Amino acid sequence: MTSFEIHPLARFESGATAIRRPKHFLQFSFDEQHAIQFSDQSLRYYYPPFITAPGAPTPSIDLSNGFKDWIKQDESIDGHLDALLDTIQRHEEALLENGASPQDARTQADIITWRGMMTKIMTAPFDMFSDFEMNATYYQGTIYIEENYSYGLAREQEQHSRKPTNRQQPPQELMQYWGYKFESLSTLPKPWAECTRKQINTRDAEPVNTNIQYCSIVRTGIGNTSLIIGGEVDCIMGEKPDNPDAPISWVELKTTAEPPSTHSRETMKFERKLCRFWAQSFLLGVPKIIIGYRSQDGFLTRIQELETQKLPGMVSRSTGVWNGNVCINMTDAFFGFLKQTIGAQEGIWRIKRAKDSQRIEVFQIEGTGTGLVVKQSFKEHREKMLAAEMNQKLGGNASASTAEE
Repeated sequence: MTSFEIHPLARFESGATAIRRPKHFLQFSFDEQHAIQFSDQSLRYYYPPFITAPGAPTPSIDLSNGFKDWIKQDESIDGHLDALLDTIQRHEEALLENGASPQDARTQADIITWRGMMTKIMTAPFDMFSDFEMNATYYQGTIYIEENYSYGLAREQEQHSRKPTNRQQPPQELMQYWGYKFESLSTLPKPWAECTRKQINTRDAEPVNTNIQYCSIVRTGIGNTSLIIGGEVDCIMGEKPDNPDAPISWVELKTTAEPPSTHSRETMKFERKLCRFWAQSFLLGVPKIIIGYRSQDGFLTRIQELETQKLPGMVSRSTGVWNGNVCINMTDAFFGFLKQTIGAQEGIWRIKRAKDSQRIEVFQIEGTGTGLVVKQSFKEHREKMLAAEMNQKLGGNASASTAEE
């Protein structure tokens, strides 16, 4: 077993790691039944849940409304990296059909993973209360990282079953619903100009269905590590630009309790939470975060817009409870450690951080194969590409030899 020491953090404070701006290049959706669709059909468009004139009172919006009609995604199913790899495979097959060589068609990166895994690693220096387990495997030049789903599911079930310490505190499941309800109230299925007045005004009556998701896949890089990251995007402000190289006005929607006071302890608690908000948005290239503040009993009180790139500076000038540069530098160092540890070895590796631990452990749990981390159909597709590439090289070499003779 080898371990990466997160602390002391001082060694990550200096220097500026090079960052490759996340660039959206693929997408997929999950529909009402959580079936994958290779389109943007589940993309939502931002439209505020209420608009008030200056000085006017905020409308009373109950985020608990519709809780009993909540259509939940079946979270007992481990999706692995399947949807991400299915989308990449479909992209590569389309390139091959259009005449690209196998080498040019291959979507290559040092690491392919979900945004959620990246967030846990990037926020590790300042989140001492979280713990995680991930599975990693090396295949054809890339390390694939997924959540150890059984561990994550057990932790989530434990949290939901835990009784509130405060009798007045609502159940965990209801508070989770408030976040999804805010997303439903803040989005439209089409751009505003294409929606009817009824669609805009009846959002509160629309059942919350967490099967429906839109996901962006981006190319990015941190230091010497190239990355392909997939993650859910809540909505877009306006529409996608025609220029594929232009940044997209994605929006991350969040809910949080209205701070009970302006006491420094409450400010620190809130700004610690902003570290995760920032990392999630930074990794996918989401420029804006919109926070819906709620009362303790789940009523929406106000909305605040924050710019992702300004959050580290804002926190630095306030409580300084986290440092974005440290997060990035540590992530860069950890990936260097991970690539050196796994190398090109076969098998399944566990990436683990225990609660309150100051280190991330990496150890092998299976000596061969890729397990279920890389699905079989994707491997078969890649093996065909590799065979075709080898045939082309051999054919080229044979032709060159013939010409020399």
